[in-house]
Amino acid sequence: MENKVIYITGATKGIGFGVAELLLKSGYKVAFSGRNEADVNKVALELSRISMDVLGVVSDVRDYEKEELAVKTILEKFGRLDVVIANAGMGIFKPVDEISLEEWNQMIATNLTGAFHTMKASVEALKASQGYYISISSLAGTNFFENGAAYNASKFGVVGFSQAAMLDLRKYGISVCTIMPGSVSSHFAGNDPAQKDHWKIQPEDLGELIHGILKMNRRALPSKIEIRPSRPDLK
Repeated sequence: MENKVIYITGATKGIGFGVAELLLKSGYKVAFSGRNEADVNKVALELSRISMDVLGVVSDVRDYEKEELAVKTILEKFGRLDVVIANAGMGIFKPVDEISLEEWNQMIATNLTGAFHTMKASVEALKASQGYYISISSLAGTNFFENGAAYNASKFGVVGFSQAAMLDLRKYGISVCTIMPGSVSSHFAGNDPAQKDHWKIQPEDLGELIHGILKMNRRALPSKIEIRPSRPDLK
């Protein structure tokens, strides 16, 4: 594992940060991205206390050229790329008649097109390493709900995109998996993680899940995983 290089998008907080922290502690080399340079530098410093095998890059998944540059920077630093975790995402929850064109386009561009940009920018490196592409979708990618039209559309899209890509890329030895979490204790949609979130999935739980997937024999592929809080009655 000490030679495996992982790239996580949207990892300056929340799920991405928790996954990066757990995987660094597990011996992987980790690159991560965020849109804000100050946040990226702050998190890189924090994670470097765990391991010096960490790299922060500034990128916006909505911009394909920035994702290309991020992958190029990772390859220059570490010489390889084994696992890509497309985690960057956002949520705006409004009735379909109230959500604006800007909000719709922003959500689709980040959650769905961003996942494609990240894959497109990294796919040749993953072919070389016969690596893993993991998208972070949501239970909202299979369960629709009121005020979720735009978010549901983006996450249903991520599931469909990832599963079709799995069929396209397995002949190259690339394993593609999408993880669909339920309620997670994170900063998503303006939440401020606190004791009130004790019943939710914690970011490190998703890190443990990904670590487990990566340790599996490659003859087996968990291509689509639903994960939810085990005791929502405790909230």
